[in-house]
Order: sequence, then C-alpha cells, then structure tokens
Amino acid sequence: MDLSHPCPVERRYTPAERLCHTTGAVLVVSGLAHLVVFALDGGPWNGPVSWRKPVTFGLSFGLTLMALTWVTSYIRVGARLRNVLLVVFAADCVLEVGGITLQAWRKVPSHLDMETAFDTAVSLSLAVGGGVLVVLLTVFAVASLRTRPGGCTGMPLAVRAGFAVLLVALASGAAMIARGVVLTRSGHQEAAYHSTAALKPLHGVSLHAVLVLPALAWLMSRTSWQDRTQERVMYGAVAAYTVAVLTAGAWAAVTY
Repeated sequence: MDLSHPCPVERRYTPAERLCHTTGAVLVVSGLAHLVVFALDGGPWNGPVSWRKPVTFGLSFGLTLMALTWVTSYIRVGARLRNVLLVVFAADCVLEVGGITLQAWRKVPSHLDMETAFDTAVSLSLAVGGGVLVVLLTVFAVASLRTRPGGCTGMPLAVRAGFAVLLVALASGAAMIARGVVLTRSGHQEAAYHSTAALKPLHGVSLHAVLVLPALAWLMSRTSWQDRTQERVMYGAVAAYTVAVLTAGAWAAVTY
C-alpha cells in the first residue's frame, strides 16, 4: 500500500473502512440522541447513573473509531491485519457503548456495579472490552512508532504523537478501572464510583490527540503554507498538547 500520497487525495474505502465509518457515525448519532433524552428527562449530569455516560461515550467512541479508521491508513501495517483489527475495534466500541447505554436506561451504574448477576456480567464485559481496546490500540501505536507513517507534511509527526498520547489515555483508563475494582472488591462500592474523578480530565484530553493532531496536518495540507511553516506549526501543536496532558496529569497526581 502506497502511503506517500498527499493528504487531500481521495481514495476508495475498503469494505472494512466503510463499516467502521458507518458504525462510528451511528455511535455519534446515539450520543447526540441521548443528549436530547437528557434534555427531556432531566436528572443529574454527573455521577454513576446519568445520561452523561451514553452521551459522552457514544460521541467519544464514535469519533475515535472514525479517527482510527482514517489515521491508520497512514501506518505501515499489512492491509489484511489492519482490516481485521479495525473490525474487531468497531465491534468492541459497539459493545462498550451498548453496555453503557443499556445500564443508563436501566438506571443503574454501568461500571463497577456488582449488585446483581446481570449487572456483574455487564461490568465484566465492559472491563474485558476495555482490555481488548488497550491491546488493539497498542498494536497500532507500536506500528506507528516503529516505522515512519506516510502522508503529507506534518502527518508522520501528528500520527506518532497522537498515538503516543493515546497510550497515556489507555494507561489512565486502566488505572481508573483497577482502582475501582479494588475498592469494589474491598466493599467500598460508593467510593469506587467516585474514585475515577481525578483521572477523567487526563483520560479525556489524551484520548483525542490521535484525531486532533492528524486533522490539523490535513487542514494545513490544504493551505498554501510552505512545508517548513507546516512543520513548525505541527511541532507547536504537539508541544501545546503535551503541556495540556502534563497539566491534566499534574492535576490527577495532586487529587488522586
């Protein structure tokens, strides 16, 4: 697969890519629809039981799925392997958003809820799904760091930096789950629900670097800016994103 094309060039999507983009769009629509449900039904926005979770998870997983489908086209990995990983990732995104949405409609927490056998099964499936996401995204991250990605000026740096920051999101997400499980197992259920608050800003900020930075590279490729200017802007954007992640990390360290 030739990855040396400039960013604006249109190309034909594979069936796997079309499936992932469609699935991502459906998840985004689901998140927006639940924002309407929240406006009509009301209730708290924060807390373990709220309409916030299907809204934010639907939007976040949908955007991330579409971003990964696009961004991984610049990574030097076998086409068949990439398609398999993307389809599994799409299925896992549906599992995560579906489980969270189901529990929101049932008015019970989606994560760390061991009150009934069914709730335990949902919580464990979400935890296992989270583990699968970590493995899949780590494979893409390692591939991007091992071999220089293709694309227009600034895209290789954007992809590599985006995946490097994404690893921070994965680590913070794993830390939230681990701490919550420990508290739940030790009988501190309520504390488990609130134990993730400190890491949420770090997780949220670092999760979408893989979309924001490549999108910036793509936008710059459609301008008349010189390559050196585009590279300087991208280095500045990576530096700014790094500061944002470090700030969120410092906040998490102080309040964790």
